[in-house]
Amino acid sequence: MSQQIKFGTDGWRGYIAEEYTFDSCRRCAQGFANYLMKRGKTDAPVIIGYDMRFHSENFAAACAEVLAGNGFKVLLTSGATPTPVISYAVVDKKGLGAINITASHNPSTDNGFKVRDATGGAIDPEGLLEIEAGIPDQMSNVKRMPLTEALAKGMVEYFDASVNYITHLRDLIDLEPIRKAGLKILVDPMWGNGAGWFTRLLAGDKTEVIEIHAERNPLFPEMKRPEPIQPNIDVGLQKTVELGADVLLITDGDADRCGLGDENGVFLNQLQVMALLTLYLIEIKGERGAIVKTLSTTNMLNKLAKKYDLPIYETGVGFKYVAPKFTETNAIIGGEESGGYAFRGNVPERDGILANLYFLDFMVKTGKKPSELLKWLFEMVGTHYYKRIDTYFKGDRKEKIEKILSAKPETLGGLKVTGLDTTDGFKFSMEDGGWMLIRFSGTEPIIRVYTETTKESAVDGILQDGLRVAGIED
Repeated sequence: MSQQIKFGTDGWRGYIAEEYTFDSCRRCAQGFANYLMKRGKTDAPVIIGYDMRFHSENFAAACAEVLAGNGFKVLLTSGATPTPVISYAVVDKKGLGAINITASHNPSTDNGFKVRDATGGAIDPEGLLEIEAGIPDQMSNVKRMPLTEALAKGMVEYFDASVNYITHLRDLIDLEPIRKAGLKILVDPMWGNGAGWFTRLLAGDKTEVIEIHAERNPLFPEMKRPEPIQPNIDVGLQKTVELGADVLLITDGDADRCGLGDENGVFLNQLQVMALLTLYLIEIKGERGAIVKTLSTTNMLNKLAKKYDLPIYETGVGFKYVAPKFTETNAIIGGEESGGYAFRGNVPERDGILANLYFLDFMVKTGKKPSELLKWLFEMVGTHYYKRIDTYFKGDRKEKIEKILSAKPETLGGLKVTGLDTTDGFKFSMEDGGWMLIRFSGTEPIIRVYTETTKESAVDGILQDGLRVAGIED
């Protein structure tokens, strides 16, 4: 019997050549085909795309063979393609859904298998469980049509998803003022799918776009992994200062997440960025409507929602929770702590390209530098401090959970604990309006401890207390 495949928050990821093999990808593709057929859906195409990791294009081709073998028409991207572009292609081509071969921000040793529904958004938790249950144990239960045959029969067709996506972008944002603004923009696509995109969109006038880490290199030199947080972005932050750039734009490995550095080479963390983008949508674009956030992101959004009399909804961690609520409420923004943000008018999917473009538009429309935009935000909602620690753990997850539940801390970092939310992980509220969250990764044996507080001096103490609560001594 083959290895059992378990889907996490956004699909499945595994160690290449150990768990993650061509056959395991084929089995996952068969599970997705079974899921679609169970719904009687076979009359529209399935989009398949991939990132720049090792063998991604070949894993994608293996999935295309399986979908074609099950009678589905497949539109296979002709090159490595950002996740938001793949998601938009589902809507643009009126597709049934998508398979995306990417491990996003995981280490270079990994690859992954993501799925999307007909909206281009994440499939809900019940749907993911159904796909997982439909994955066959044996390759003998996987249907395949060789790629050469599928291409000859028109069951698989290569296509460029970028052209129509760019047309769509122009409906959401006017790029000309950014091109003419004379900005010096440094871009770090982290050796991933965002390479070349901002040059393509913004070059040709007074604004200068400079890229680093823009080639294909599945080893991801100069960073631990293509995740847009420190220390992975430290080279880019240093280069921002050296070049005198106005801003650093960062996209993760599959370009669905956004990272930003200011003109001084200071990282703007993901919570600050989501609050800033929300402020941009409200103040600059004049948007009004719901805000959707995961429980691991900022309370600054609650303060903005109160100030502008907007509804706000909190979900579990992951876009499989964010996307349905975002769609249901026609929200102006939906986002999570990892740097993924979705926007009204676009598909219910994280879009690191659009997020960075919106931030540039914020700079141009206000005439403010990134540090000045952050100062404006803090003047409105107060200064907030955020930090996260990720640590690998050994042993049984259930035992860790029992230890956390039995801890019942009265204070964290010297601040009184005022409540506990177990919707997704263990979120402790504190007397200053801040919080500390302990949560297990859905894709790796990692415990994450996060905090946001208005007390800068308490940050490290809160995290250390959080580690102790989780049974991990520093």
